[in-house]
Amino acid sequence: MQPQNALLSATGTTVFTVMSALANQHQAINLGQGFPDYDGPEDVVRAAADALLDGRNQYPPMTGLPELRNAVAAHAKRFYGIDADPNAEVVVTSGATEAITACLMAVLNPGDECVLIEPLYDTYLPVVKLLGAIPKLVRLSPPNWELPRAELAAAFGPKTKAILFNTPMNPTGKVFTAAELAFIADLIARHDCYAICDEVYEHLTFDGWKHIPLMTLPGMRERCMRIGSAGKTFSLTGWKVGYITCDRSLAPNVAKAHQNLTFTTPPNLQRGVAVGLAKDDAYFAGLSDHLQQKRDRLASGLARLGFGVLETKGTYFITTDVRPLGWNGDDVSFCRTLTEEAKVTAIPVTAFYATEGAPNHYARFAFCKGDALLDQALARMEAWLAGRGTVARAAAG
Repeated sequence: MQPQNALLSATGTTVFTVMSALANQHQAINLGQGFPDYDGPEDVVRAAADALLDGRNQYPPMTGLPELRNAVAAHAKRFYGIDADPNAEVVVTSGATEAITACLMAVLNPGDECVLIEPLYDTYLPVVKLLGAIPKLVRLSPPNWELPRAELAAAFGPKTKAILFNTPMNPTGKVFTAAELAFIADLIARHDCYAICDEVYEHLTFDGWKHIPLMTLPGMRERCMRIGSAGKTFSLTGWKVGYITCDRSLAPNVAKAHQNLTFTTPPNLQRGVAVGLAKDDAYFAGLSDHLQQKRDRLASGLARLGFGVLETKGTYFITTDVRPLGWNGDDVSFCRTLTEEAKVTAIPVTAFYATEGAPNHYARFAFCKGDALLDQALARMEAWLAGRGTVARAAAG
């Protein structure tokens, strides 16, 4: 038979699927994939449930229900001072992954270059390549994940059409600073290109760190496509409701891409998300405080066990260095062994790199879980490490 799509045929199964399947096989506590093990706000879920029974279950408007588009625009104004026309500058999508794809489709032509920052979410690179564009990768390095300005500047050139980046950043826990964003904005302006801004963790920041949308910087309003996620903001990852805020000059192409991907998004879920985005400021502050406590609980436990724990300023995730445990293998073998023997699952950070020479001794743990589950995971790892004599070696070292 004729060969199928070469890029997809060469693309492996996502690491999240692989590790989650391994976790199920070994009855492991899954701290790999970033989904909460608790439900979202009751009023948001109730609004969606009620909407199933109100007789409005046919196709909603392609770009989203008016009440959700209004809520997205009001949210952008309330938190960031962004004025967006809900009728011309907001597009609702079936999840942020679709939103990312739609934004890339809106601006990239075959042969265009798109700047990407490693470590990166695993759908970024395949989509850029499927569109026939050329990825230009720039690497952040642990433990501080500082923006390498010279390397980033060198990645921009005459063929650069866009940059796609994520802040707060998975898996690093980095929140891009105002100075870093200003540097990126200057490159975008000088090279007359666009920015796809994956901001799904916008409300998940800690220790006083605040998310700054690139769209709020001078000259960026017309160049940015800003992506949010109900899944992350309301702990409802299975709903797959995303939303894009962008200039009216970009929105028509974004909407056409959305039309050819999923066309629309379930109307009852949209109504629930609209209720959520209208919640008072205390909810959003409480979400951050709630997750910060979980971060601290898991971070202190991992540090006590001998892991090297990197700073986490935002997201659902802690990155750890496994070398202080005396582990001499790579991160993939560590995460597999941890799942099989300790019955706890993490994600190897090399899965977020696409180029050679990636740091291969870091594991990512998700802390968006119940306290009892986090404690149980730590207890399992402690028993496993004690059995290997690793805790004693780490303490002695």
